[in-house]
Amino acid sequence: MADWTECMNFGMAIAREAREVILEAFRTKKDVMLKSSPADLVTETDQRVEKMLISSIRHRYPTHKFIGEESVAAGEKLELTDAPTWIIDPIDGTVNFVHRFPFVAISIAFAVNKQTEFGIVYSCVEDKMYQAQRGRGAFVNDVPLHTSGQEDITKSLVVTEIGAERDDLALCTMTTNIMSLLRIPIQGIRAVGTAAVDMVLVATGGADAYYHIGMHCWDIAASALIVQEAGGVVLDLDGSTFDMMSRKVIAASSMAVAKRLAQTVRAFPCTRDDEDPAKVNNGSQRIANGH
Repeated sequence: MADWTECMNFGMAIAREAREVILEAFRTKKDVMLKSSPADLVTETDQRVEKMLISSIRHRYPTHKFIGEESVAAGEKLELTDAPTWIIDPIDGTVNFVHRFPFVAISIAFAVNKQTEFGIVYSCVEDKMYQAQRGRGAFVNDVPLHTSGQEDITKSLVVTEIGAERDDLALCTMTTNIMSLLRIPIQGIRAVGTAAVDMVLVATGGADAYYHIGMHCWDIAASALIVQEAGGVVLDLDGSTFDMMSRKVIAASSMAVAKRLAQTVRAFPCTRDDEDPAKVNNGSQRIANGH
C-alpha cells in the first residue's frame, strides 16, 4: 500500500499558509458574488485561496488532478478518476466568512483509485487542524480524536445545515426533517455554518450525529474520513454505503444512531456531483418540451 504521508504533510503546510490569507481578509469588507442562490456566495478570497492551493500542489505534484469548488463553479468538469486527486474547498462556510461568524474552514481531501487516503479540515479562526490518514487514526492539533460512541438517539446532539437551497420542496424537506428528529425526541440540533466543521464535530465526540442534503464532495470528502478514523460511521442518507458524489450524508457515533437517522430523515432531489450538467439540462429541457 502506498504511503501518502508526505503529501498529507504538504497539504497541511499549504493549508497553514492559506489560513493567513483568509484571516487577513476575514477582518475586512468583502466583495460578494452570488452563485446558485442568495445563500450561495463566493468572494475574491475563495477564488484566490483555491488558486494558491492548486498552484502550490501542481508545482510539487505535476501529475496530480484536482476537484476544486471554485474551479467547478467556473465551468471546469468535475471528474473523479483513479489518478491521485486533490478535492478542495478553499473556504467552507463562505456566508460565515462574509459575516465574520467565526467558523470558516479549509477542506482538503486526497483520493487515489476513488478512495480517500487522507483528509484535512483546518478551522481557521479556531486554529484547529483536523486530519486523518486511512488506517492511522484521526487527530486535531496532534491530539487523537474519538467519537462519543453514543448508541441511543434520544441522548444525541445532532448537527445539520439548512444549506443554500431555497425552493419550497427543499425548505419543506429540511424543516420536516428537523421536526421529525425533535419529536423522537433527540436532545438538540445545532448548525455551525460549515459542513466540514459540522462533520468533524462528530469525530470529536462533541456531537453524536450529522446529516446533510445538497452539499458537495469538496464539503465532506475530508471530514468523512476523519469521522471514520475516529471510530464513527458514515453512510448515505438512506442508510446505504457512503458515496461522496451523491450529495447526501449521515455521520454518526455508532451504527445504531446512523440507522435511526436514516429511518427518520428524507432527501429532496439533488443532481449528483459527477453527473454531466449538460445531460441534466438536456433532460430537463426534454421534459419541459413534453418529450
